[in-house]
Amino acid sequence: MAVDYKDIIRDLRNKIYKPVYFLAGKEPYYIDHITDFIEENVLDESEKAFNQTVLYGLDVSVTQVIEICRRFPMMANHQVVVVREAQKLKKIEELLFYVENPLNSTILVIAYKYELPDKRKSLYKALSKRGWYFESDKVPEYQIPGWIDRYLTDRGIMTGVDASKLLSEFLGNDLGKIANELDKLIISLPKENPRITTDLVERSIGISKDYSPNELWRAIVYRNPLKAARVVNYYASHSKREIIILIIPVLFSNFSRLLIYHSLKDKSDGNVVAMLKTYPGYVRDYRAAAALYNVGACMNIISLIRSYDLRAKGFGDAGSDAGDLLRELVFKIMH
Repeated sequence: MAVDYKDIIRDLRNKIYKPVYFLAGKEPYYIDHITDFIEENVLDESEKAFNQTVLYGLDVSVTQVIEICRRFPMMANHQVVVVREAQKLKKIEELLFYVENPLNSTILVIAYKYELPDKRKSLYKALSKRGWYFESDKVPEYQIPGWIDRYLTDRGIMTGVDASKLLSEFLGNDLGKIANELDKLIISLPKENPRITTDLVERSIGISKDYSPNELWRAIVYRNPLKAARVVNYYASHSKREIIILIIPVLFSNFSRLLIYHSLKDKSDGNVVAMLKTYPGYVRDYRAAAALYNVGACMNIISLIRSYDLRAKGFGDAGSDAGDLLRELVFKIMH
């Protein structure tokens, strides 16, 4: 039985601890949040020096992890053992020997990011049966505006639907990136009646509802080079490399979805929304795109986008202007 993020945090705040937390999944945000919360809050500062150990999967063996977990805490009720990058831990299945008979004074945290354990194996079954397994799934992009609303509401901040949607279109579904941008916005808000609007988003982050990454995608899909040029020039004029870096993954995501669209036998609206995890209103855009870009073209464009993503980040092309790179990329996609 997998457990819920809110249940884990609630129990931790109430000092109800489990001997093992196996945190897995493709969304690192919740895994990092739980791990950080345990590191920061379970032990007092005076207890951490002797009772808190942080390990990395690439640098340790399962045997070493178990040996550390079998130690008793020194002048404290618990010891905390955190294994970060646990997906790189070799022979992780051997943790089963410890999971079946853990030390109650040890809190073992396994941060198994970006991947899932083999659910056919005994380790997963033992963890799930005891309620020690947490799975952090990627939030579909069409659910991100709601996630943004909840994130802000939990912090006493009001927002509009348009602002949430604009942020989601620009930032995709990387929760860590979204939370970071939201935290920056929150700092700039007044204490009385704090509210995030589209105007604030445009002023603070440099993005516009009229020039969103999805508007660039639609310009490409509907063969509108003038509109594509206006969007590209808008971002290029900001001279912010980090903005360009955020746009390119949106194009990658859309062309990756287009590749999935081509593979669907059932191309009804409902099935396309379910399989592509997109907004119902975007289905017609994918139909239009499919008429222009076949499977081979999609694969070539995805490879091209990967290349320009690396160049925009400075790999092998540190001197190029980010705006010029975006112009080149869009030109090659449309021609």
